[in-house]
Amino acid sequence: MKIEYLGHSSFKLTESTGTSVICDPYDGSIGYEMSGVNADAITVSHGHFDHNNINAVAGDPIILDKECSYDLPGVEIDAIKSFHDRQRGKQRGENLIFKFRMDGIDVCHLGDLGEDCSSELIDLLLPVNVLLIPVGGNYTINAEMAKEYVDRIMPDIVIPMHYKSKDCKLDIDKVDEFTSLFDEECVEEIDGNELELMRSDFGGETKVVVLRRSK
Repeated sequence: MKIEYLGHSSFKLTESTGTSVICDPYDGSIGYEMSGVNADAITVSHGHFDHNNINAVAGDPIILDKECSYDLPGVEIDAIKSFHDRQRGKQRGENLIFKFRMDGIDVCHLGDLGEDCSSELIDLLLPVNVLLIPVGGNYTINAEMAKEYVDRIMPDIVIPMHYKSKDCKLDIDKVDEFTSLFDEECVEEIDGNELELMRSDFGGETKVVVLRRSK
């Protein structure tokens, strides 16, 4: 499978036979645009402008924005309800976590998760090979909370998202706040926005992989 980072909290996940899903497409209000993308399905974690710009995706994709289980060719998708804040949604509402299984790999996109780490939620998420996790704080969990999720879930690969980048206008922290919590040898910064994975790639210590949005 291939993971392509589109910026902010948006990724394109592509299964080996070509089925693709785009997570949380954003609009230009965050400081940069999405363009030239298409997919078979779009997942939307919640209805905020930086996560629900479905018009940015070409074609005729299926829209998944509610709790559900859904099958595409080669891809199993489950949406799990969570909260956008630490007060069970009283501040910012609900958030959907999406789990994908493709090519034997379990990928979890946490959306704009804001709630404290709990055993109940962790049990719903496991197992996870690749964890796509917000780390910027303010509107989501911050670096320290994200580290607790990583320690509890113990994925093979962690890809941070929803952090302050060069062009981002949002008041959130940089990714370094998160990566500094890990041993240096466990963090890899890739000069690109794509990662190709096979089931055989996994095993051993959790690795943090920072992808960079292409221009």
